[in-house]
Amino acid sequence: MRWLLLLATLFSWLLCFTRHGPGAMALWLFFGVVGAMATALAFAQARIDANAQPELHPDLIREQVARSKSSEQQ
Repeated sequence: MRWLLLLATLFSWLLCFTRHGPGAMALWLFFGVVGAMATALAFAQARIDANAQPELHPDLIREQVARSKSSEQQ
């Protein structure tokens, strides 16, 4: 999805700078700016997801604590 956003953003910038009318230029410039922000957020989200650690379930944490206590007692 982020790659499609990037391509759409670049296409918007291309259309912005090839238009002669101010209305069309402003419209495509707006789409380009919004697309650039959305693309940046999409790539940031992908980077965060790639580096995120899985969430631990509270029951698993309790089991690990119980195991460590039982191994200390032995």
